Amino acid sequence: MRNTIITMLTVALLASSCARQPKMENECQYAQSQTAFAFWSPVAEQMEVRIYDEAVSDQPSVISLKKGRGDIWRGTIRGDQAGKFYTVRSFQNGEWSAESPGIFAKAVSINGQRGAIIDLQRTNPEGWDQDRRPAMPDKTDIVVYETHLRDFTMSPNSGIEHKGKFLALTEEGTKTADSLASGIDHLKELGITHLQVLPVFDYGSVDEQKAECSKLNAEGSYNWGYDPVNYNAPEGGYSTDPSDPAVRIREMKEMVQALHKAGIRVVMDVVYNHTYDVMGCALGRVVPQYFYRLNEDGSYANGSGCGNETASDHAMMRQFMVESVCYWAREYHIDGFRFDLMGIHDQETMRAIRAALDKIDPTILTYGEGWAAMAPAYPYEQLAMKQWTYTMPRVGAFSDDIRNALIGSPFDHERGFASGNTACKSAVCNGLVGCIGFEDPNGQLGAEPLRWAGEPMQHVSYITCHDNYCLRDRIEASAGEESEATKIRMNKLAQTAVLLSQGMSFIYGGEELFRTKQGIDNSYQSPDSINIIPWENKARYNDLYEYYRAMIAIRHAHKGFRLGSAEAVREHVSFLPIENEQVIVYRIANLEGIDSAKTLLVVFNGSAEAVETALPEGHYTILAEDGKADVEGLLCTEGPVLRVAPYSATVLAESER
Repeated sequence: MRNTIITMLTVALLASSCARQPKMENECQYAQSQTAFAFWSPVAEQMEVRIYDEAVSDQPSVISLKKGRGDIWRGTIRGDQAGKFYTVRSFQNGEWSAESPGIFAKAVSINGQRGAIIDLQRTNPEGWDQDRRPAMPDKTDIVVYETHLRDFTMSPNSGIEHKGKFLALTEEGTKTADSLASGIDHLKELGITHLQVLPVFDYGSVDEQKAECSKLNAEGSYNWGYDPVNYNAPEGGYSTDPSDPAVRIREMKEMVQALHKAGIRVVMDVVYNHTYDVMGCALGRVVPQYFYRLNEDGSYANGSGCGNETASDHAMMRQFMVESVCYWAREYHIDGFRFDLMGIHDQETMRAIRAALDKIDPTILTYGEGWAAMAPAYPYEQLAMKQWTYTMPRVGAFSDDIRNALIGSPFDHERGFASGNTACKSAVCNGLVGCIGFEDPNGQLGAEPLRWAGEPMQHVSYITCHDNYCLRDRIEASAGEESEATKIRMNKLAQTAVLLSQGMSFIYGGEELFRTKQGIDNSYQSPDSINIIPWENKARYNDLYEYYRAMIAIRHAHKGFRLGSAEAVREHVSFLPIENEQVIVYRIANLEGIDSAKTLLVVFNGSAEAVETALPEGHYTILAEDGKADVEGLLCTEGPVLRVAPYSATVLAESER
């Protein structure tokens, strides 16, 4: 049977390749006078749409669809159908499939069981036509802050009314119990440019009727959302009324609009690499097996580690992904996409996505995880793995190289450079220049410099994200015997390297507040008590917060820390020859006409002792030292010796006397 199905699909796809491919995003096309349906299936013998007056109604009217050119099944229902619900099912191999909302449902009922017929124009908030992406004068300005909507807003000390909802990030003027800015005002104050939100499409692990729960219960009321059901409709658990399909759409748009007004772009975490399950998902019901990769024995391949992996290399899956990101970019004004387990997708698909988004706005971000959970069922050298990033221009990848070098691998309890490991210096240096294959005559990058990025902005510099330990817990796991003050020094040192690297800077939300998840390294379904941002920490660890804020300001103020091209990095960057394996001297010189400083110098000390190093002749403003930072400068020095405190970075800008 398996071979028969595959053969049928192959023949159908070859036949349809000569015809115009359908636009999946128009599966349900609403107009006041009629609603038109169009579904792609090369294997169906019959297809029908079932129309329901209510989301829970069990008495549908049935519309039989007719197969036309390109294996598209079409049908139309006259009159204004707004407010009704629909499902589609196909007859194949002697039986009817289970109902689904279709592959490209844009609006869905509670828990995504049925598609909803709505007028999308009516979901636009006031002023939506005037909404614009915040200005991005230079691609190197980017500083991404990642968070989960619920984690960021659920704390009783957040001062936010719509906790856990899209609307939480529309509230201005919110304050912590200590009268410090929280929510969207906190993000503005911090100085980040992009907010990356964990999945906000419709996902399967949370019952939207129970999404108000403040703690994890036996049924599971919390999840990060990496279990897609309907890729093109927002998750109802983040809306104030998940039973109304229009509310979740409108409120998500209101969130994007508010962030744009605050000068912050929005990055959407997308999980096209697998689905929540197979036969419970439209991709598995409408055209069985086609959208997934199979093993030789006919079982589903599992590169995601979640039971299946999608087949981006199949023409219609590739088209689906391209149309999906373009839909979010156009309809919701999304400014970027972070691809979960991007290494499961093929390189051609990622290049196609980049090309399609360029036609909308070239400043829309694309980056992802350049790896898979397990080996995908596709030739490795054709996958969008990190090592092939240079083949996908302007698609970035997370750098586990700089992450592991700075704080140690998440898979062991070893220390990193920022916590005293003497074996990580060269990897940190490679990360500082974006893993572009930087040739260093002074030998600070090791015998074979790392090269997987074509340009430094393809290198996503980070030390933590939602996966694995948060920074405080990672330091605790490897350096738990140290004092809290020392752990904070390590935190600052590691993040300084991220923020002053030539790559794209990425911060996990709450690290600036010294958050802890109580040692849980995979908190995807842990309760709020583990995952929430502890807003009370903003007062308790205000020195740490202000350091992050100052370092972001320093990055923004000095183009030398974000030169933007491999050519410029090779021209201006050098590493001074330092034999001490716990000291790095990172120099960006000859910056006249590029930066307000003619030279920038950073000395990283990853040891428990203060160190001294010779300072090249010049007049310097110290922007940061000993865990303090100020974009305007702390003091001035001319050397000739620079003393750098334990587990800290000293940042200097040379200017004319």
